[in-house]
Amino acid sequence: MRDRAYDSAEMESARTGPHPDVEDDQPIEARPDSAAFEAQRPGASSADVKSPAGDRQAPVESAREIRNDKAAQDDDEATAKSASQSDETVDSANEKSENEEAALVIPRGGMPVPLRGSLASLQRQNDRLDAEGLERIENEADLEARIADKLLVPIPASSALTVNAELEENHRYCRPWTAKFLADLARAHEAAFHSPLEVSSAVRTVEYQKRLMETNGNAAPAEGDLVSPHLTGATIDIAKSGLSRNEIAWMRRRLAGLQAAGKIDVEEEFKQACFHITVYKSYAPERKAGGATPSKPAAHSTTPRRTADPAGEPAAQGT
Repeated sequence: MRDRAYDSAEMESARTGPHPDVEDDQPIEARPDSAAFEAQRPGASSADVKSPAGDRQAPVESAREIRNDKAAQDDDEATAKSASQSDETVDSANEKSENEEAALVIPRGGMPVPLRGSLASLQRQNDRLDAEGLERIENEADLEARIADKLLVPIPASSALTVNAELEENHRYCRPWTAKFLADLARAHEAAFHSPLEVSSAVRTVEYQKRLMETNGNAAPAEGDLVSPHLTGATIDIAKSGLSRNEIAWMRRRLAGLQAAGKIDVEEEFKQACFHITVYKSYAPERKAGGATPSKPAAHSTTPRRTADPAGEPAAQGT
């Protein structure tokens, strides 16, 4: 019985006690590695040698870190790509919005070129008005007589067409076909833009044009071969002030079309900021009921006319 207890104690001591080959006071780092020890054990094979727990886990942790780093890198690349695509989408949307806005501001292919005046244009206006029998209006008495004879009619002012407040009352007149042109133009403009046009100048007299030349260097001559077409009452100026770019574009297109058809001549002025428009009888031909009725001859002007020599004339400086 005693021997069994002894044996048990001895076995317990052998199991828990120090290894017979390792001294207690030996430094830890000097102690033989368990794997090396097992390798030195007689009969031990390479299959019996196992790596320590730390050595076995190291490759696993390293692979996991690599996978985590790759996943983080993929996330960063995906985020950057998404942000880039988002920026491209925003830029595309902005560009489309800007293009649509520009298309709304200036429709049908952009801003038409200005309808600038020229010496040839002034020559043509003088020649055509002369051929239509329209003489220059000399003074205020001559103007009043033509108004009384209804050779000149009031500018057709309306909600679509206003007249500059500084224009004298007896100078708010024009030829009947010019009045029709104004009414048609203003009505079409109001339908498109819901705002009125403004007439800044209409009929003038030779007397008035001379005074104007003293203060306005852009004014055309009052006497000579080439004079201001305003002196016949067939010409009016429409102010550009207050018109939007879209309205300017609309005016240029419409006026250019009528000019190409030979119904008007237009000169776009920039110093005085207006459309100078001479309207010809062909815009609104007279309708004669029944047989032909002889028209009333126009009063002759006392201002002499000579055949113009365009080569010897200076460039036109306005109307």
